[in-house]
Amino acid sequence: MLEQSAREQLQAIVGPRWFKDDNESLVSYSYDATPLYQSLPDGVIFPSTTAEVSAAMKVCAQHKIPVIARGAGSNLCGGVVPIQGGLVMVMTRMNRLIEIDQDNLTATFQTGLNTKQFHTAVEATGLFYPPDPSSMIICTMGGNIALGAGGLRGLKYGTTKDYVIGLEAVLANGDILRTGGKLVKDVAGYDLTRLLVGSGGTLAIITEATVKLVPKPVFRRSMVAIYSDLSSAARSVSQIVANRITPCTLEFMDRATIRVVEDFARIGLPVDAEAILAIEQDGDESLVERDLLLIETICRQEGAIEVKVASTAEEGAKVMEARRSALAALSRLRPTTILEDATVPRSKIAEMVLEVQRIAEKYNVQICTFGHAGDGNLHPTAMTDARDKEEIHRVEKAFEEIFEAAIRMGGTITGEHGVGMVKAPYLEWKVGASGIDIMKRLKEAFDPDQLLNPGKLFAETRKRIVYKDSSHESEPDRAKQEAGIEKPEDPSMELSGQEEV
Repeated sequence: MLEQSAREQLQAIVGPRWFKDDNESLVSYSYDATPLYQSLPDGVIFPSTTAEVSAAMKVCAQHKIPVIARGAGSNLCGGVVPIQGGLVMVMTRMNRLIEIDQDNLTATFQTGLNTKQFHTAVEATGLFYPPDPSSMIICTMGGNIALGAGGLRGLKYGTTKDYVIGLEAVLANGDILRTGGKLVKDVAGYDLTRLLVGSGGTLAIITEATVKLVPKPVFRRSMVAIYSDLSSAARSVSQIVANRITPCTLEFMDRATIRVVEDFARIGLPVDAEAILAIEQDGDESLVERDLLLIETICRQEGAIEVKVASTAEEGAKVMEARRSALAALSRLRPTTILEDATVPRSKIAEMVLEVQRIAEKYNVQICTFGHAGDGNLHPTAMTDARDKEEIHRVEKAFEEIFEAAIRMGGTITGEHGVGMVKAPYLEWKVGASGIDIMKRLKEAFDPDQLLNPGKLFAETRKRIVYKDSSHESEPDRAKQEAGIEKPEDPSMELSGQEEV
């Protein structure tokens, strides 16, 4: 519970309407889109300006109150679960598109702006912002920046970190920092802009951003390549890129995912295929047609049993929307859906998918795999039930082995979802002890009192969340307890409090 003096100060900054500490509000902001994790904050605040964020942060610094910046809460890494209580700072009132600068090909906005709304506004001017996370209808631009979001177009255009060129952010002591600007070149000191992108709210609260834009492609067309074996699909991906073709989108779905998505979308996907590649190219019409012809030839040479090129833009859009709907489709199967994002080199895609299938069979759990084949970013997704503790234990063991396999193949534990608290126990596997040490030193420099989103990124914290009936403890549970994480039997379960560890 917040001290009364702090509560009164925060109310004075934003007004009584925009500070909440009633039970309904605390429960509403105690979790995000990540299954299994939940913890009550002590208060929720909705600032409307950078000045209000700064003033609130100064109050929190004075009273040593943890602060968790939050957008739409659609992340999948437990990134905004307030595991040490404190103040959840919801940025969605700060949703103004400040400027689209067509002379400098940039856009500037407050970070609570909805991603889909931003895309629509930019494309109305004939320009284009490529990063396209599947949650774009829901998520905010600030959340995309905080976690370095990717999307289906990452192979050709890159991810969020490749487009952010300037930031305004509030530091842990309330000071306002500005980095970068509308510049193509800027090497004045350390690149603080790049450092803050993907930092998950652990270094600063990002309030405003400037991103670069590109001309909107004039033509787009899609195709689907169908395979009877995974290796042929993986070879096709490698050969497409090796032939100096860079599709806008190069997506993969395994057999289990195809069946579920087709049942959901009803667009005629081949449910007996072992794998499909959904491919899209954009640009000048002649270039697109040439690339698709070459891609079709490559896919057939590598063993595709059928290749279908969309006859209209609408037909192609349905294929890509079906791919975007994969998580929604899979979530209909069981009460709890856990989606991860292990990433491997493109050449290891087939090996990784087969390894996921082997691991799923080993632990007797249901895992479907889809993802961004062009950049090796796979999304193994487990359908389970949070109420079945024994099955959840097996799911966690399976994902632990999946992360180990990804690193063994030269990959990483997360390609676009971020570390948050879910991947914190595994971060050292990827970056090593020296990497963790450097990151902790950076955290200390930005946030010496450890107030900004504590318990995230690093596998340690002073408190853990305790739920009713939390006696079950597995090996993954123990690793997560070291990261300050406990999980409820049911995400809606009432919290019984926190305790020091």
